[in-house]
Amino acid sequence: MKKTGVFYHPSFSRRSYLTQGARLEDFPGAIEHILARDNVTMYESPPIEEEWILKVHTPELIRGVEADTLCSTAWHSAGGVVLAGEKICTGEIDNAFALIGAGGHHSGRNYFGGYCCFNDVVITITYLREIHNIRRFAIMDTDAHHGDGTRDLLRNDPEVLHVCCCGMDHVSEDGTKVDILAPGGYWGVRTKGGEDIDQIYADKIKSEFYPRVMDFKPDLIFWYFGFDTHKGDYGSLGLSGRCYQEIARFMLQLAEEATGNRLEVVLAGGSRTDIATNVIPPIIEILADWE
Repeated sequence: MKKTGVFYHPSFSRRSYLTQGARLEDFPGAIEHILARDNVTMYESPPIEEEWILKVHTPELIRGVEADTLCSTAWHSAGGVVLAGEKICTGEIDNAFALIGAGGHHSGRNYFGGYCCFNDVVITITYLREIHNIRRFAIMDTDAHHGDGTRDLLRNDPEVLHVCCCGMDHVSEDGTKVDILAPGGYWGVRTKGGEDIDQIYADKIKSEFYPRVMDFKPDLIFWYFGFDTHKGDYGSLGLSGRCYQEIARFMLQLAEEATGNRLEVVLAGGSRTDIATNVIPPIIEILADWE
């Protein structure tokens, strides 16, 4: 079995920018049975150093994040995502699940909001390029909302494939920046009664992402995983945990074929504690069970 890393900081269970309460309040208890495995290691997410934030964001944004009490977990959130990428690229682990307290994909160079503070994935890409000479990355964003900050930061970067399943439909001229219209929910892409929205959504992710990744040949794949798309959460598309589990297996297979197993799952949107407790542990189990 592959080696899996789980990245976490205790502050993520006490407070979060992504919920009125603490959506991860059941963690790490909810994954204790997984952490007992020999091939699973939990790392405490360190705070990101300001020098790396400044390579992506302006000093004014940092001051704004410092002044926002809802962003108190932002430093450890971004730091854990960076550390996860580093552990994968040095071969210490094969894949990772990075828990976070504050999101990243709505954070651009000089703006933040939408439950996001520092753009964790773009900071990680910047770090891995400079420290480990890892150049090419593919991102699949399945949060309910468009990753506008990530897109703005990477718009002119041909070495990052950014695919976002959201409320837009667009492909850039060079084919590296892609928005695919999500089925179900409030985006207006309606499904007929009785159809399996979990399967329809998962199949769309597979059909849109697989050929692009195989053509692009990235060194590392990020899955930006939001459970806000779950039925009953604030960005509901009517999905259930079964959909996320199928996507997790697909991402692992794709990472094996395209990168030699380099996959980092980054937690994104979602507010409800009961949903987080129900859907996150099975995905970590799938990562740990992959042979």
